[in-house]
Amino acid sequence: MAETQAKDGFFFTEKHEWVTMEGDFAIIGISDYAQNALGDIVFIDLPKIGKKVQAKDSLGTIESVKAAEELYSPISGEVTEINASLSQDPGQVNSGPFEAWMVKMKGFSSADLSGLMNAAQYRDFVSKLD
Repeated sequence: MAETQAKDGFFFTEKHEWVTMEGDFAIIGISDYAQNALGDIVFIDLPKIGKKVQAKDSLGTIESVKAAEELYSPISGEVTEINASLSQDPGQVNSGPFEAWMVKMKGFSSADLSGLMNAAQYRDFVSKLD
């Protein structure tokens, strides 16, 4: 398998979600590894704006031609925005997993990030999976 892309400035979970910060907001999506493993993504179900979640809670589901998987929140917080364009074109995640974010959150604790992997740690983690 080709080397997995993991952008610096992003934090990753063992379930292959990523989170990055933009001001007071956390932005969440799935990793390059996850979109590769899923194959062509055909449907994404995201939470309602205002939903409060705890780290590791489900944020929705992602369906591909191969499988349906849960999207888990890497951090605790409140959903403030969803990427509505993904309902019309879920394949954006395949072509740009770091650009096709899924959820923005506020009210999170930066302490939640301490349990996540940085890009180098995530690349090392993924290299041991194949």
